Amino acid sequence: MTTSRTVLVTGGNRGIGFAIAERFVAEGHRVAVTARSGEGPEGTLTVTADVTDWASVDAAFTEVEQALGPIEVVVANAGITKDMLLMRMSDDDFTSVVDTNLGGAFRVVKRASKGMLKARFGRIVLISSVVGLYGGAGQANYSASKSALVGFARSLTRELGARGITANVVAPGFIETDMTAVLPEQQQADYKKSIPAGRFGSTDEVAGVVSWLSGDDAGYISGAVIPVDGGLGMGH
Repeated sequence: MTTSRTVLVTGGNRGIGFAIAERFVAEGHRVAVTARSGEGPEGTLTVTADVTDWASVDAAFTEVEQALGPIEVVVANAGITKDMLLMRMSDDDFTSVVDTNLGGAFRVVKRASKGMLKARFGRIVLISSVVGLYGGAGQANYSASKSALVGFARSLTRELGARGITANVVAPGFIETDMTAVLPEQQQADYKKSIPAGRFGSTDEVAGVVSWLSGDDAGYISGAVIPVDGGLGMGH
């Protein structure tokens, strides 16, 4: 990324979101993160926001705009899981995951689009998952919400593409985070056997792809799904 931009990363207080925010700071951008608790990396502005609440999202954007200027790059990363087999999955297990992962992306992008349309420039990056297109037993809610981001990004591309705004999806596979670290060693070994690269990815590897998509070199890429999964989801 060559031009310095104002960037907002949702869910930037841990894991992949934290690494993405860290990368943008290192590259000299003005970076804000939203978090329900905790802080983003050093050099970022952390604002409290609940992506399931429009007023909360709106207030967070206003705070960032006043401090750093209009948001030019938005990375919709905030997400939750409530894994459960279909027969046992409650309505709330389903709707809360969809409202956070898909509804949250909608609210954040809708609010960001105001400034992007005015500036006739914008980069929208939606963090999905290999599970979005590959599927996962016990993850009907999560998989559906992450798959839906593809249709969302492609509709945004058709709607906003002529205004200098791109919308792309990054689909990470198994990444080394707190969530994968707690898996039993045997389970980790089994997962690695199914990944052609033979290893889990790093949060930095995801951050690098997000940074590139947000930069000057990716201005003619929109509506794409970029897997960062070591080859796990090939063909999906």
